Amino acid sequence: MARGISVKALAVLAAITLVAAACTRDEQPDEGDQTTTEQGDTGGGGQQQQESLLDVVRSRGTVVCGVNDTVPGFGFLTAEGSIEGFDIDFCKAIAAGVLGDPAAHELVPVTADERFNSLRAGQYDVLVRNTTWTSSRDGSEGVAFTHVNFYDGQAMMVRAGEFAEVADMDGTTVCVTAGTTTELNLADYAQQLGIQIDALVLQSNDDILPAFEAGRCDGWTSDSSQLAGLRSEFEELLGDLEILPDVMSKEPLGPAVLDGDSAWYDAVSWVVKGLILAEELGVTSENVDEEAANPSNPQIGNLLGAPTEEGAPFDPGLGLEPDFMVAVLQAVGNYGEIFERHVGANTPLGLERGLNALWTEGGLHYAPPFR
Repeated sequence: MARGISVKALAVLAAITLVAAACTRDEQPDEGDQTTTEQGDTGGGGQQQQESLLDVVRSRGTVVCGVNDTVPGFGFLTAEGSIEGFDIDFCKAIAAGVLGDPAAHELVPVTADERFNSLRAGQYDVLVRNTTWTSSRDGSEGVAFTHVNFYDGQAMMVRAGEFAEVADMDGTTVCVTAGTTTELNLADYAQQLGIQIDALVLQSNDDILPAFEAGRCDGWTSDSSQLAGLRSEFEELLGDLEILPDVMSKEPLGPAVLDGDSAWYDAVSWVVKGLILAEELGVTSENVDEEAANPSNPQIGNLLGAPTEEGAPFDPGLGLEPDFMVAVLQAVGNYGEIFERHVGANTPLGLERGLNALWTEGGLHYAPPFR
C-alpha cells in the first residue's frame, strides 16, 4: 500500500509541475516592473532581447554626459556660458567615436551627491565627472567603470603659511563635498595621524567657496587636481593658497556607465583606451589623416581601421565603425593633447604628467592593443 501511495503522489507532483511551468510561460510582467531600455536595466520578459544603449544613442543621435561644471580644468562653466575641460573632451570623444560627430553631445551638470542616482534614472548615458573608481561603487551602485582616464590622490588646500602638513591641523575644521569619498578618506587619514579634524560637509564647490572665504573651515580637501584648478580660479578672491604635500588616498578617476550593458560599456571603454594608445603610437590630431591613409605600422593601421593589403580594414567587433578612432582623434587629439590643453604645465593648473604619463614614460597609462 505504501508503494501505491508513493506512485500516486509522484503523478500528482508531475501534474502540478506541468501546470506551474505553463503558468510561468504565459505570465506577463506587471507594467511597474518594466524599465526603459535607455536605462540599461533588464526589462520585458520571455525571450525579448534587451536593446543596448549603444543602439539607443545611435537612434537618438546624441550622447548625453553627466558632468561637473564647478572644477576648472576638468569641467567648468565659463563666462561665455559653455562648460569646458578635460572631462568634457572625453564626452566629445565618445560622441565622435559612436556617432562620428563630436558636436553630437549634450552635457548635464550633476552634483557629486546625485551623480549615481541620476545615472540609474537614465538622465544621461555616461558619467564623465572626475569620479573615483571604488569597490563599493562598482559593487553596490549598479555602476561599471570603463577605464581610468586620470590617476589622482586626495590632498589638502589651506591659506598660505598656516600649516606645513596635515599633521599640524589637529582641532581644525575642513570643508568637504557631499557624496564623495573625501569625507571618509579625511577621517581615515586623521586617525592614522592621531589627530582630530572635523568635516564641514557641503553640497558642492559653489557652497564651499563662501564657507572657506568666511573662515568656517581651515582647509579644503579634495582630489589634488581639483584643488589645483580651484586655486587657479579663486586665489585672487581667497588670498594666497597652498596645497600641502600629503597624499591622503588613491583616486583613480574614469567614465562610468550602468552595469549590464556590455556593448555600451565596450564602446565607451575603447574610446578611452584608443586615446591612450594613440599617444603611445604617436598618432595626433595633426597627423591622423595622413596615418589613416598610409599607416606607419600595422598597430596604427589597426587603431585607425585603415584598409589592409587584403582590402578589408581591421574591425575589433565593438559595434562601431572600424575607423571610429579617426573621428575621435580629429576631434580632440590623443590623451596627451587633451591633458596638455586643459591641465598641463602651460595651463593655469600647471600639472605635470606624473602618474598620468604613459607606461613607457614611467606613468600608469597603459592601453590594450587593437588586434
